[in-house]
Amino acid sequence: MIRFWKVAALMAGSAALLTACGGTAPPGPAAGLQAQARKAPAPAPTRDPILFVHGYNSSGSVWSTMVGNFKRDGWTDAGLFAWSYDTRQSNTVTADLIRQKVDDILIQTGAARVDVITHSMGGLSSRYYLKNLGGDVKVDAWVSLGGPNHGTDFALACFDASCVEMRQGSSFLTALNSTDETPGVSRYGTWWSPCDEIINPDQSVLLSGAANTQTACLTHSQLYQSSTVYAQVRDFVNR
Repeated sequence: MIRFWKVAALMAGSAALLTACGGTAPPGPAAGLQAQARKAPAPAPTRDPILFVHGYNSSGSVWSTMVGNFKRDGWTDAGLFAWSYDTRQSNTVTADLIRQKVDDILIQTGAARVDVITHSMGGLSSRYYLKNLGGDVKVDAWVSLGGPNHGTDFALACFDASCVEMRQGSSFLTALNSTDETPGVSRYGTWWSPCDEIINPDQSVLLSGAANTQTACLTHSQLYQSSTVYAQVRDFVNR
């Protein structure tokens, strides 16, 4: 019987002979592992991408402070989407645009789900998306900052389709809040201020089944500028 060390010597000699004659030695285990590494798929994102949905008569630019805060905490431009839309149209129309936007983000980033952070009326169209357009399985965490979830007196002063839908007792809100205010598997969080000059009554923001947080005395716009609110929202979406 040939001893193991003799077999090893013969194999080493054969490899050396092949190299000297211009041949190629058979690949070893290390080469196989390197080939597998080259073929391995890219790792999934460690954080959900975030879609920001602004409110009535506004634009995606209002999120610059919060986006900057997320970037300082390790998020990248590739995962932060501050989006603008026509705020005069019905929230049902905007909800379908959100559906398309979320699908585009998932394809672009390779993520399985997104987080959605909203301000004011942006909470209504995005909630409609979660409840009626299959968004609950694509949204991990949903955030409402000062959202008129049960209506606001402010909407009595404007007459666009979206504004009428924000009025207390509107058919849109009645349907949206029926049966379950926080349906599906998504995590819901709201932030409301006792000094919000746009949302009246202030507690209209709160949703049954959500993590509802009262802030300090902040104005409607300060809700997306406050460093304290940002830190709370960051921790909520990053669970």
